[in-house]
Amino acid sequence: MTSGVQAQIGVIGGSGFYSFLTGATRVPMTTPFGDPSDDVVVGELDGRPVAFLARHGHDHRFPPHRVNYRANLWALRALGVRQVLGPCAVGGLKPHLGPGTVVVPDQVVDRTWGRAHTMYDEVGAVVHVSFADPYCPTGRAAAAAALTATEIPHQLGGTLVVVNGPRFSSRAESVWHQAQGWDIVGMTAMPEAAIARELAMCFTTIALVTDLDAGVEHGDGVTHDEVLAAFAENMPRFKALIGDVVGRLPESEPDDTADCACRRALDGLTLPFPLP
Repeated sequence: MTSGVQAQIGVIGGSGFYSFLTGATRVPMTTPFGDPSDDVVVGELDGRPVAFLARHGHDHRFPPHRVNYRANLWALRALGVRQVLGPCAVGGLKPHLGPGTVVVPDQVVDRTWGRAHTMYDEVGAVVHVSFADPYCPTGRAAAAAALTATEIPHQLGGTLVVVNGPRFSSRAESVWHQAQGWDIVGMTAMPEAAIARELAMCFTTIALVTDLDAGVEHGDGVTHDEVLAAFAENMPRFKALIGDVVGRLPESEPDDTADCACRRALDGLTLPFPLP
C-alpha cells in the first residue's frame, strides 16, 4: 500500500525521534515482505519532508533479530525515500569511545545470522550488489559537517561490527572484536545497510555510544537499563544532530539521473521484480 504522501529523506530510529517532525502524518504501509515495524510517520523538518520509521516499533516490541528490515526499507522507498539515516545505539570497543560519543562509521562487519539478509532470495533471483563501501559518501559528508559544528565528541570513520543479539557480548567476544581493530558494536545496522543498497538507496549510520563494551570496561558488564539511561540522557542533542544532518543533505535526484554510486548499485542488473 502506498499513499500520496512523499518524502526524499528517511530516518530509521528509536521512538524518541517522533517529536522532531512537525505536521506529522501516520501512513500505514504493507509490503511484499510483510508489514514494517510500525506506521511510517511523515512530517517536516526545517521545511523538508522527512519519513520516520521506528525500527523496533513505537512500543519497542521487536528485538534486533526480529525487525523486518526488508519491509522497513521497502516501505520507505515506496514513499519516495532515497536517502536514509540510520541512527542507532552502540557499545564502544576502544577506551576513548565512551558514552556520549558519536561515530559515523565507514565500514561494517556482519556477524548476524538467521535474519533475512537479502531482497533477492528466491531461486532464479540472483542479484549480486557491490557492498565494498557500505555507507553513502554524501550522507557521511553531511554528518561530518554537522558534527564539526558541535561540541559533541565524535569520530569520523571506523568499523561497526554487528552482532545478532539480543544478548550483549561476552568479554572474550568483545576482546576478539577489539583485536580485529573494530571500533563499535551494535545489533541493528545489518542487514539494514545491505538491504538499502539492494534497493539502490543511500544509507548512513550515525551511532551513539551508550556504553563501553564488556571487554573494555572493568565492571560487571553493561546492562539494558544502563544503555536506555545513556540513550535518554543524550537524546536531546542527538536528535538535534540528526536534524542538522537532514538539513545538510542535498536534494535527491531522480533515479534515472542520480550519479551517487549507492543509487546506481543496480545498474546493469536484472531484477526479479520491479521496485516501488
